[in-house]
Amino acid sequence: MVASLALAMEGPPVDPEEVLHRVFGHAGFRGRQAEIVHHVMDGGSGLVLMPTGGGKSLCFQVPALCREGLGVVVSPLIALMEDQVAALRQQGVAAAALHSDLDEDVAREVRRDLARGALKLLYVSPERLLLDSTQQRLHEQRLALFAIDEAHCVSQWGHHFRPEYRALTALAERFPGVPRLALTATADQRTVEDIRQQLGLEDAPVFRGGFDRPNIFISSAPRESERGQLREFVKAASDGSGAGIVYCGSRAKTESTAEWLRADGHDALCFHAGMEAEAKRAAHHRFARGDNVIMAATIAFGMGIDRPDVRWVAHLDLPRSPESWYQEIGRAGRDGLPARALLMYGAGDIALARHRIEESPAADDQKRIERMRLDAMVSIAEAATCRRRILLRCFGEDGPENCGACDVCRTPPRLWDGTVAAQKLLSAVLRTGRRFGVAHIVDVLRGRMTDKVAQFAHDKLPTYGVGKDLPDATWRGVARQLVAMGALDVAVENHGELVPTDSARPILKGEQKVLLREDLTSARPAAKDRGARTAVPSGDALFEALRTWRRAESSRQGLPAYMIFSDATLVAITEAKPDDEGELSLIPGVGRSKLERYAEDVLRVVAEHA
Repeated sequence: MVASLALAMEGPPVDPEEVLHRVFGHAGFRGRQAEIVHHVMDGGSGLVLMPTGGGKSLCFQVPALCREGLGVVVSPLIALMEDQVAALRQQGVAAAALHSDLDEDVAREVRRDLARGALKLLYVSPERLLLDSTQQRLHEQRLALFAIDEAHCVSQWGHHFRPEYRALTALAERFPGVPRLALTATADQRTVEDIRQQLGLEDAPVFRGGFDRPNIFISSAPRESERGQLREFVKAASDGSGAGIVYCGSRAKTESTAEWLRADGHDALCFHAGMEAEAKRAAHHRFARGDNVIMAATIAFGMGIDRPDVRWVAHLDLPRSPESWYQEIGRAGRDGLPARALLMYGAGDIALARHRIEESPAADDQKRIERMRLDAMVSIAEAATCRRRILLRCFGEDGPENCGACDVCRTPPRLWDGTVAAQKLLSAVLRTGRRFGVAHIVDVLRGRMTDKVAQFAHDKLPTYGVGKDLPDATWRGVARQLVAMGALDVAVENHGELVPTDSARPILKGEQKVLLREDLTSARPAAKDRGARTAVPSGDALFEALRTWRRAESSRQGLPAYMIFSDATLVAITEAKPDDEGELSLIPGVGRSKLERYAEDVLRVVAEHA
């Protein structure tokens, strides 16, 4: 079953740099990877905070291969475990997974390999790890380390809390002396402290990597014409390779979005928690293997995506926190090549999120934290200054005033004094009885004699027609920004009526100046004519030939194409044009196992296009 037992049978190498190059094909560690690896090799435990795509997996995979014994990786999703095991086997590592969906014959073979010491890395779900039978088998093994991936699932403050993760606190007691490395891409300070307490890591160091992902161009836009805005974004962000993800706020929306994307000619599918397990597995499998596939998904698709060449992520609804948004857009550009993220939102999103927090059964302290997270998310969406800087501040970092890789920095918005406009709109809401949504309020302000205006005699109001000087889109923007700043609420439980709050009073009295951002109807996704470099050299004959070979090879093996070689590796091969195995071995991502498997074919393709 295990593709190569080389590392398990040869005896563990002890030089992590040599393992990094020989197995994974990298010339050197990045950031704090070397520090973390050496700490674990010396028997130390710790917590790693590192962005998606920052190389967290190497922080436990390398020391597991260098230390004597078995490395055990706790992972929350079956699909993620299977993908990572398949990728490790491509690199010649003796790896396997134990989870509830395994065929019994396969599970028996994994247990047999485990008993005879033929594995170096075992991926396991928290539920399976905590079974007495699993723990008994592990007690019979020499253990190199425990790695707890997606460690924010441990914390009740985390954005993907998993109650079964709390039981992992027992690892420190049951396996004393075995290093424990918890890893996550997103955790605020409260979550960090909860993780440390739950896993017995209070005295262990916290390794923080930089959270900036400058290769992801981020943009945000009010939701005016959802389908048109998404069409424009996908057209600008797609370059003929890679995949995209559309995050939706409801299950029904994932299905309808996938449907109209298919009607537009895209290879689109949906994913949400209400689907049958087999349907979810099939959708994940197809997403991992398709060339230009689009997944319309709820946040149930937030973890377990190991594909490095996701080129873009779009949100059609406002995420509930910067942590959630950061992790979800972080699924793009994990290969380090340029990627894009678009956030669309509306006043109803903000109001609905606020109402859900207030109506939840959570404790007051939890509600306060959730309100703070939502307010931070709203500030990012409505930002008039660098969005990336605001996002990084949520993780305790401070970026430059102009990152050059967000829509605000690329095309700074104009601010205008919207005090009078805000007063007019709030007055119209009050004079119409707080019973109407934004569409009717705009009709009143614009002086339109609609059936509803006539029915309620709203043409007799002092506010009728006082807003003829501003277009509909501007008035909708005024309403949305007043909701964002808390001066207006939306009665989401009824029909979306606008309702002034106590914060509206100083605006109406002229005691508070209101600066508003001038909205643009375009999503401004940094189109190619703005100078954004292409993610991959599409159209290059050698690159396309390498992709064609990779597609055929992945199909032959029944694996996702990126497990053969990533786009980043193909780009490097295209640029270097290696003449022999020695030159090919210097390409990032070409380890010994892949060199033995694929050198002949790759060098042939390169020679044909020299």
